[in-house]
Amino acid sequence: FRCVGCRLDVPLAAPGTAHRNHCPSCLVSLHVDGRVPGDRAAGCRGRMVALSLSVRQDGEWMLIHHCLTCGRLSANRIAGDDNALALVRLALRPLADAEIPVRAMLAL
Repeated sequence: FRCVGCRLDVPLAAPGTAHRNHCPSCLVSLHVDGRVPGDRAAGCRGRMVALSLSVRQDGEWMLIHHCLTCGRLSANRIAGDDNALALVRLALRPLADAEIPVRAMLAL
């Protein structure tokens, strides 16, 4: 498929996950899945931007996507070919935000 963010051609196969749902280059996705990954049941079809990262208890990283059309949040597994620099930038974003007090971050 063609990425709605950077317009690169994206292969459907994704190392480390059964369902490719975002661009490995810019991490942008389309709102196509409903409740189950890969079901393609969402009618929204809005652009989803990578908002943040989350880490599961087993250590697996998850992308948190935000739909710009309907506002829905979704968690998606990262893929083995995802842009490492884009992932690190996303992980470090809270540290670069001047609105988050450093003391609060250190208390975590």
